[in-house]
Amino acid sequence: MNASVQERSAEFRPASRLGPIGVSKILKITSLASDLKRHGRNIIILGTGEPDFDTPEHIKDAAMRAMVAGATKYTALDGTPELKAAIRAKFKRDNGLEFAQDEISVSAGAKQILFNAMMATLEPGDEVIIPTPYWVTYADIVLIMGAKPVMVPSQEHNGFRLVAEDLARAITPRTRWVILNSPSNPTGAAYSEAHYRPILNVLLAHPHVWLMVDDIYEHIIYDNLQFVTPAAIEPSLRDRTLTINGVSKAYAMTGWRIGYAGGPSALIRAMAVVQSQSTSCPSSISQAAAVEALNGPAEIIGERCQSFQKRRDYVVAALNKIDGITCRMPEGAFYTFAGCTGLIGRTTPDSQCITTDTDFAEYLLRSVGVAVVPGSAFGLSPYFRISYATSMSELEEACHRIALATAGLS
Repeated sequence: MNASVQERSAEFRPASRLGPIGVSKILKITSLASDLKRHGRNIIILGTGEPDFDTPEHIKDAAMRAMVAGATKYTALDGTPELKAAIRAKFKRDNGLEFAQDEISVSAGAKQILFNAMMATLEPGDEVIIPTPYWVTYADIVLIMGAKPVMVPSQEHNGFRLVAEDLARAITPRTRWVILNSPSNPTGAAYSEAHYRPILNVLLAHPHVWLMVDDIYEHIIYDNLQFVTPAAIEPSLRDRTLTINGVSKAYAMTGWRIGYAGGPSALIRAMAVVQSQSTSCPSSISQAAAVEALNGPAEIIGERCQSFQKRRDYVVAALNKIDGITCRMPEGAFYTFAGCTGLIGRTTPDSQCITTDTDFAEYLLRSVGVAVVPGSAFGLSPYFRISYATSMSELEEACHRIALATAGLS
């Protein structure tokens, strides 16, 4: 073999399925901001979707007890009996949903639950309806499976919630799933029973369409709004609904990597087959910690939610005082999704024109060291997302810097 042939054979060729997707823009921005911070820049990062609180002590103690007791071996493929029992109790206690043991799946994070479900069900050419703005992972997993994400815009004047008539128009014979996320990443929008009902009525008229519900921000909800989940509202949809949740957000356990879901046993079995050939069981120690999280005292969840609500109120008020920015009050999660239409067309001090929300996000990072995520990353422009899951002092400084940066535009 000559040298030129050897050189060609050594070239890396990625799988074609990766062609339409790339590394999340959220991760890119966070990585860039972190790199600037390491090199001495005073950077405030408001792009990360994880609580700044630590995992509660009683949960960490349960993990240590499990290690001391030798619970460090492989567990059952998709969750220990103890954790599945805790999840079943949680669904009944918090949501009025009853699941059998074989209707529960546990994975290394809610993201793996999503991946397993789509891998287990989607064929090339199938369609998945995703309301926009959306968490970018939804669409990318669909694309990896060779299926088609069908984006249905949810506008600010509708509270960034899906409209039933738009959903009905988007459904085709190839539609396999509809994904709903409440409270939402990136907008913080939440659905009440009244908001859900027209959407569920559409799904009742299309029995070939399944519903994937991402409830990961269930316990971060404000202003005494009652959290509801579709399978509890419309029991006749239970046998084609996958209800997804996890311990990452409510219990500040993002690094523990435990997500779970309740759904029809046939789907759960198919998801287990996928998991058996990828990660196998989740971490035994993390599962023991998750049992304590779900069964243990819950007061700390409410206390932290109150803290998030104070931060939300501050950030929304501060952004709405800035000329060119408008910000809707989110009902839950820990994000604001602010509009920057009024800044488009303005010019930076170094004569760069702000033509997109990405331009504005880059300007904030470059000029005042504040990292936000442009709305285009979530499928809707011109907006930008702020995660207020950080200290109030950092939020105050960040909003001050954003105000200075926008005042410098002409």
